[in-house]
Parts: sequence; structure tokens; C-alpha cells
Amino acid sequence: MRIPIGNSDLNDIKRQIQRFSRQDIRQLEKSPLYDGYFKMVKYQFEHRLYGGGWSEPVAREIFERGHAVGVLPYDPIRAEFILIEQVRIGALATSDRPWLIEIIAGIIDPGEEERAVCVRESQEEAGIEITQLTKACTYLASPGGTTERMHIYMACVDAATAKGVHGLDNEAEDILVHRVKESEARQWLDDGIIDNAAAMVALQWFFLNKSRLMRQWQNSDAE
Repeated sequence: MRIPIGNSDLNDIKRQIQRFSRQDIRQLEKSPLYDGYFKMVKYQFEHRLYGGGWSEPVAREIFERGHAVGVLPYDPIRAEFILIEQVRIGALATSDRPWLIEIIAGIIDPGEEERAVCVRESQEEAGIEITQLTKACTYLASPGGTTERMHIYMACVDAATAKGVHGLDNEAEDILVHRVKESEARQWLDDGIIDNAAAMVALQWFFLNKSRLMRQWQNSDAE
């Protein structure tokens, strides 16, 4: 079994690979541009250059929506995933069908723990109770334009409990639940039917790490 890398070991590895750190950025100014459901902020900064010295001042407008979790529920007995489908206006410009097949996801509120968000969003978006919650990975959604970091979790679920349409009325959510066979989900991924980052990352992680994840869940059940 692969031994997990601790934070201190990971930082040591990063130092060996990457020359610079956050200390090599001078933040000159941070000014709000828009403050609504989401925020837009203008950063002005300087940074160290690979060839030596410092850059000229750089200005970037950054979208700030907080950080989020994504949950991929899996039923190991039925070999089924629980996926959801909902309309995404951001897909309208490039997709003939802007109703996307996604994983459960939600923004982390201030002071809220990631696992609590996973449990809450699984109930709100799919009407399911999850167990065996395992963190898979974390990634920056689009660091050229947003500060958002996504935390991906795997969860065990009884797929027979998943059905219907869910979501919060006050957030204008209209979310359809899908029970998807493992083989079918892999085909959807290969065919590009699933084409949003969180779902792609979660499913690819699952298929790469399934054996280790199943052993971990089995060992937890035996304790």
C-alpha cells in the first residue's frame, strides 16, 4: 500500500522541485472591484524572476468565490456511482447541452469543516446519507483567474436510496440524481459526456486508486 505523504514531507519535496515560494511575491495592492454573491478583486504585485531580480508591477483581476468540496459517492456492492445533473449557464457558450453530469459539490462556508460540507451537500443535492468519507486530492480550479481550491472526497453510499430531484429553492437549484454503473461512468468519461473538471478529476482518481480505496474501506468496516 502506498504510504501517504505528510504535509512536512510534501513541503520538502516542493522545495526541491520549485524554486520560489509565497515569500517571493510582493503584494503592492489589493482592491475590491465587485462584492456580490461572488467577488472580483484586483491584485497588483511584483514577483521574482527565474533570470534574477524582480518583475515590473503586474495587475490581475481575480474571481473570488471561496473554496469548495466535491463528493463522489460510490456503492461498492452494486458498483454504482451517484452523479447529479443540473444546468450550468457557464457552459452555454461552448456546449449544446449545458445540463452537466457532475459530482456533488458545495462551497465551504467560513468556519465550516470540509467533511461537514460533504455531508450537508450530499443530503441537499442528492438526498443521500454517506459513510466512509475519504479525501482523495485537492487542486486549484483555475489559478490564473480565481483563488478557488477544490477538495475531492470519495464516499460510500447505498445507491438504492438515491433517486429523484433535489436542491434548495432559495438557491434556484433543480438537480436530477443519476445512479450510474461503474463501467458506464468510465465510458461517459472516455466519450466526453462528462466534461467538467471536478467530475473528471474525481472519477480519474477513483479508477487509478480503486483497489487501495476498497481495502481502506474494508479495513475500516472490520474495526
